Amino acid sequence: MRPAFGPSVPLTPPLYPSAVYAIPDLDALDDIYEKRAPGFIYARDGHPNATSLADGINQLHAAAWGVITGSGMGAISAAVLPLVGQGERLVAADNLYGKSAKLCRELARFGVTTEFVNPCDLAAVETALGRGAKAVLVETISNPLCRVCDLPAVAALSRRHGARLIVDNTFATPVLCRPLQMGADFVMESLTKMIGGHSDVTLGYLGGSDTALSVAAESAVSTFGLAANPFDCWLTERSLDTLELRMRAATATAAAVAGWLGAEPVVRRVVYPGRADHPDHALAARLLPAGFGHMLCFELSDRDAVNRFMRAATQVPFAPSLGHAHTTCSYPDGTSHRFEPMEAKRKQGITTGLVRLSVGCEPLEVVRRNLGAGLAAVGSA
Repeated sequence: MRPAFGPSVPLTPPLYPSAVYAIPDLDALDDIYEKRAPGFIYARDGHPNATSLADGINQLHAAAWGVITGSGMGAISAAVLPLVGQGERLVAADNLYGKSAKLCRELARFGVTTEFVNPCDLAAVETALGRGAKAVLVETISNPLCRVCDLPAVAALSRRHGARLIVDNTFATPVLCRPLQMGADFVMESLTKMIGGHSDVTLGYLGGSDTALSVAAESAVSTFGLAANPFDCWLTERSLDTLELRMRAATATAAAVAGWLGAEPVVRRVVYPGRADHPDHALAARLLPAGFGHMLCFELSDRDAVNRFMRAATQVPFAPSLGHAHTTCSYPDGTSHRFEPMEAKRKQGITTGLVRLSVGCEPLEVVRRNLGAGLAAVGSA
């Protein structure tokens, strides 16, 4: 029985946990399947909470369509699987998140060849595309070393060679970057991270400007079982209202923390696009005028130093994810890139002393105090 709200309207969107929906007759069923009328049939194919969340993120990205998946990796899969098949090629950035790179390599089992290239080397990207490719996969800001991809340039190259550009925008979020407006065909977000913001959901988003691409993506979500849970969608939609506030606060604090860490004697290097010594600083200033993001890395001497830091910095949890409302740290060599070949990790600059920091919304002095406790333990040793 439906609740009777009368003239009132719920301020918070309702939660719809139903797995199946009753339909009055076969004509109504056909209308829903053929999209002549709105409606839902089975939650794996869509449900109100996923639709409402996708609509909200579509607005942030100025996207014509969007689908919600059960994870960020599900969103990448929903983009890649319909695009490439046996005997075809994918061009991928050589600095992708570890599991994204693993997915690309796994495609070899289905006859798909992946060529990994440096996305910051446009000549190398064009050479790879010249050998033929159905799609290109890059990250706006790479995980973990925050390399910035020249999205308009890569989009132009992709179009010239007839390839679709897929952009993982998780580190930037739509607050700092909207890849579709820079020529990307697909934008992907891991909603588990900053957009969800509270480490209590596992979701992904895939969107685009060309509605013709939505059919294959929606089919992949249903066919490969990539659908999202209604409760997680409901929780994440709640977080959209504060996304810009959280992102801007964390970005401002991250910029200040990066400068402070650079002066700490036990820190060997700081990696942050907002720093003049970052290799992509000029590009980042052009593509990310609203800020350089809340993610950064700093390097200590070795794994033992990282352990000392983590054990003493008790208010900076070691958590192999990112985007929480509070500052957390991670260890790329042993988490996000644990299963990447050693040569590939070292080529990227992922060392045994590298710490990835996800800056949260705490005041700057709190973040500095909490980090300082860990750095002091490193220095005292």
